[in-house]
Amino acid sequence: MAYKNLLITGANGCVGQYLVDWFLKNTKFRLYLMVRDKSKLPISVQQNKKVKLMVCDIRESNMYKKEISQINYLIHTATAWGDPQRAYEVNIKAFEELLEMLDIEKLEKIIYFSTASILDTQTKLMKESLIYGTEYIQTKYKCFQRLRDSSFAEKTFAVFPTLVFGGNLGKKSKYPVSYLTSGLKEVEKWLWLARFLKLDSKFHFIHAKDIAQICGFLIKNHKEKQYKGFRKFVLGQKFISIDHAIISLLKRNNMRRYFAIPLTKKILKILLRILPIQTSPWDSFSIKKYDFNHVPITNPETFKLKSYAKSLNDILRLSKLPSCNNN
Repeated sequence: MAYKNLLITGANGCVGQYLVDWFLKNTKFRLYLMVRDKSKLPISVQQNKKVKLMVCDIRESNMYKKEISQINYLIHTATAWGDPQRAYEVNIKAFEELLEMLDIEKLEKIIYFSTASILDTQTKLMKESLIYGTEYIQTKYKCFQRLRDSSFAEKTFAVFPTLVFGGNLGKKSKYPVSYLTSGLKEVEKWLWLARFLKLDSKFHFIHAKDIAQICGFLIKNHKEKQYKGFRKFVLGQKFISIDHAIISLLKRNNMRRYFAIPLTKKILKILLRILPIQTSPWDSFSIKKYDFNHVPITNPETFKLKSYAKSLNDILRLSKLPSCNNN
């Protein structure tokens, strides 16, 4: 396993930095880190002798064509959303151009990051993602289809994270704070109202550190018989309900729930029709879909490892979320 070359795209993002940390601590790999802004990486990483920085937008990765041709492992986390044109250029075109620069004979394994939003409960492609999805979801759907049918498929593990938490809300977070972790503050602002609502909608979550150790395991064990060929893994802990999450937050803040109005799937559909609420096609579909659980689900315990954050209480503790102090 010594002296292999690993390329991580999007290495200065939340998941990316957890990946960098894991591979520096647990392997002798040379890490090629593709970043747009190297200042977002810790100085200790920038100066590490095992690290080679590739400072560029992924759309300009041909600047490092020679280095890319020497890569043995690729973990692709870089992504874009918001602008449809940029989403296509980054999520599909630039990724496929990057693949063409790899030497398929030297390449041993790709871990491709997609999103659980494109999969149904049974982890099959969900056509509604292509019809109603945002530009991010649509491009991830199309790219996965194309990758699955490409010459790189047999060397690919596709991972589909569910709701990702990472970093913390303290003054000095070692890692970038994920979108969901940063959003916990906003959730607590509305806890006084949410406690009177009951939603049994199901969802999964996972911590970025657990994503990193799963990826590390898959890279280290990719030659094992049970991992041969194209494989996909939906990353998450056992599903919980929104109501479970509300109750956990209430307990954490010593807040009482005197009663709760059940918001069933049927009631939500009616409210969506009668209330003057403007929603995107994807939001409307998500409300109607109601549940976001998957079978099978993959977490560290799947590989006889130990999760860093197995429960929602673990997530809340690690996030260093301040109490909202309501009654």
